[in-house]
Amino acid sequence: MSAPTAETLAKSLCALTQDPQRGAVFCDIDGTLTPIVGRPEESRVREEVSLLLSRLGRRYACVACVSGRSANEARRLVGVGGIGYIGSHGAELLEAGASQPQLLDAFVSWEGRVAGFVEQQLQNDRNAKLLRLRLEDKGPIKAFHWRDVPDEAAAETWLQNVAQEAQAEGFEIHWGRKVLEIRPPVPVDKGQAVSTMVRSTDVRSALYGGDDVTDLDAFDALDALIESGDLDVGVRVGVRSAEGPRAIVERADVVVEGVPGFEDVLAALLP
Repeated sequence: MSAPTAETLAKSLCALTQDPQRGAVFCDIDGTLTPIVGRPEESRVREEVSLLLSRLGRRYACVACVSGRSANEARRLVGVGGIGYIGSHGAELLEAGASQPQLLDAFVSWEGRVAGFVEQQLQNDRNAKLLRLRLEDKGPIKAFHWRDVPDEAAAETWLQNVAQEAQAEGFEIHWGRKVLEIRPPVPVDKGQAVSTMVRSTDVRSALYGGDDVTDLDAFDALDALIESGDLDVGVRVGVRSAEGPRAIVERADVVVEGVPGFEDVLAALLP
């Protein structure tokens, strides 16, 4: 599927642009609003993208960024206070203008156990330090990153063993783009959070843009919301990348090339 022309993009988005007060815009951050980088803390959203999101937040009924990062970290990265943020893959909701996110109680109750498990893994194997894995603290979720470490293959092998032990002890795991997350065994995903936000408003059309496996849950959510009658139109935007899953492209209504392509989508949503 080739990148859309300005004309075809405008046609795909017309349900939202013709009635923005009943439209919702949701998007992933890493890989969608900003390129994937070796260290998550080095990621930056360009000022031009932040300005587009700010304008969208004033025009559309609901605008939110959806991330595996914590909601507060997502807002810090994007830098726009007038939109919502869904963090920790749906476990957190930070509404526009709110000071603190709402977090699922069931998720919070597991934070200490997840942290204890991860600390035990690092202490019990001296090789862990040699691998130079980077540990990202997302509150109840702990994420191991192995992108650009000295021996990526060895790091991934070590983490496969960690994943097996995590599952044996009752935790959930998630493999991303050179990242392994250890999660509480509480069912949450980006799609559930998107559904909750849509049903809390009177929007009739919604767009979701993403590039990774977890974004497929949000694609599923748009389909289910249309089937249930909660939405009239759902637009799935797949951000193509070398490391992204094929399903993102196969299931998308609109396919764009990387972060610049999605920036074109945001701009096309404005007059």
